[in-house]
Order: sequence, then C-alpha cells, then structure tokens
Amino acid sequence: MIEVIHNTGNRIDILINGKVHSHDMKLALDTLIEESENIENGVMVYRIVDFKFPSLAAMAVEFSRMPKLLRVMKKFTHIAVLTDKKWLKKASELEGKLFPYLEIKAFDFNDIEEAEMWLEAAA
Repeated sequence: MIEVIHNTGNRIDILINGKVHSHDMKLALDTLIEESENIENGVMVYRIVDFKFPSLAAMAVEFSRMPKLLRVMKKFTHIAVLTDKKWLKKASELEGKLFPYLEIKAFDFNDIEEAEMWLEAAA
C-alpha cells in the first residue's frame, strides 16, 4: 500500500506499508503528480512502515511515468525519510546525491519531530 497526502501548502507526505502493486503505484503516482502541480520549493516526508519490494508491474508503472516524476522532483528541495531499516536510510540518502537540487535525509521511524524540525529549518 502506498498513500500520498498533500499535508499543507508545500508539503507532501507519502506512506508506504507492505507490498505495492501496479494499481497502488498508478493511483499514488497520479495523486503525487496532481497534488504537486502548484508546489514550489516543496518538502516531502516518506514514512516507510513495512517495506516490501514492489511488484514488477508496479515498477513498470513507475518507469512509465519517469519523465513526469523527474519534473515533479524538481518542485521539492528536501525530503525526510522515516524508516527503521538501515539499508533504506543509506539508499535514500544515496539517491539524494543523484539530484543536485534535492537534499534527502533519513531518520529513525519514530523521529518525526526531528525530521519536521529539519524540514522547517530548510524552509
């Protein structure tokens, strides 16, 4: 399951819990693209509860929307990733190095206050 929530003005929250299938991915990416339309200098919070690799069909949906997703990512400056998996923390921060305009920082899952303070300081 993946859920996209337009939290406040320039903030999007994404919750990932368990296996993501193609219909979940399509709905989430369409929502992300739509909700990000008027965002500038945005921030994002990813909460990864129980990560399972997405299905191949879900990954195909993501790849098919890659040009739009890359344009969406330029609307954001900071992403906080909340997870208890060390490898996901490292992978998310490594991903941030691929986008010079975007800073990604990983936090322990329960450190939402620390993550929100980091996002507020970045604004």
